[in-house]
Amino acid sequence: MVYGYARVSTKEQNTARQLEAFKAEHVDRVVEEHGSGKDFENRAEYQKLRRMLKSGDTLVVMSLDRFGRNYVEIIDEWRYLTKKKGVLIRVLDMPILSQTVPGLTGQFIADIVLQLLSYVAQSERERIHERQMQGIAAAKARGVKFGRPMSTEFPANFAEVAELEIRGKLSVREASSQLGLNRSTYHRYSRMMFSDLIREVNEEGQR
Repeated sequence: MVYGYARVSTKEQNTARQLEAFKAEHVDRVVEEHGSGKDFENRAEYQKLRRMLKSGDTLVVMSLDRFGRNYVEIIDEWRYLTKKKGVLIRVLDMPILSQTVPGLTGQFIADIVLQLLSYVAQSERERIHERQMQGIAAAKARGVKFGRPMSTEFPANFAEVAELEIRGKLSVREASSQLGLNRSTYHRYSRMMFSDLIREVNEEGQR
């Protein structure tokens, strides 16, 4: 049985590109998930899929970051599926991870590449989080008061979504909707926190 796992972070995003790719791979069944990739335990659809998978099955994902975003958990989950359950994993945009080289050599190559790519995926998450914390600190240094309604508690993906919006990949409406905030609140806090990024983007546009 060949399963496809398609994941996006929010309900407003869609899995169309991933589903289209699965068609060419003759996937028998697709499981879709709308949720963060930071862990596996809290992904209900993935947990259902995990229980369905058995030895000899194949799990297809579009890219490693659709599978997960946490370095340690990706390694642990990959090894659990491939070594304990006997499942073959295919990563469409990274064929070297698909264990196409037979035997121990193939597993060795896949393990090395997986650890490198997982490290990159988690580093990106940490970079985004660090940018958010720096933005909060810089805003506070300018005398900005973070009172109600948000206080200093922001959605976990606030910095990631804000960066996409500031770089023109999302509208303010789309960004605020993904974060569950009204537009004025989102706009006010994103501009307070990411003034340096806004300046950087403006400068890039003038070059």
